[in-house]
Amino acid sequence: MAGQRDDLLTTGEAALLLRSSRQHVVDLCEQGRLPFLRVGTHRRIRRADIDAILQPSMTRDQLKALWLHRAVAGRLVAHPEEVMAKALANLQKLRTVHPDGMTATWLDRWRELFRRGLEPVLETLTALTPEAVELRQNSPFAGALPETERHAVLAAFGAWWRAERAA
Repeated sequence: MAGQRDDLLTTGEAALLLRSSRQHVVDLCEQGRLPFLRVGTHRRIRRADIDAILQPSMTRDQLKALWLHRAVAGRLVAHPEEVMAKALANLQKLRTVHPDGMTATWLDRWRELFRRGLEPVLETLTALTPEAVELRQNSPFAGALPETERHAVLAAFGAWWRAERAA
């Protein structure tokens, strides 16, 4: 994939984004607090890992929505026509219920993503950006997962959440 190479940052580029020194980024890498890979002798950091540091922590509900939407992304890859048809039908219904206001704004953003194709939708379903977090809170993907799968994801999330809190 061509985009993967572009998503890798040097320690200097990461430092600029984090508004820190390059040495601080190196220290974070060496402490295991910032994942990296080596390209030759140089460290490279994924942009998504920097973005995760820059954005505030997600709430329990936002994390739960992320887990569910990751499962939706998997279903979307396996059954794109079925899942997109369901989401588009939901979007039309929601848009009539919410003709204006912030919910309408987010629904219009979903419509724009749908027009751009499958890749932008998949990216939004799993991205950690503040916009993606908000979009998932106003999601047209209700009913995209079979109930048994939805319950399995929620159970797995609940177990993970409890383990995170106990740690």
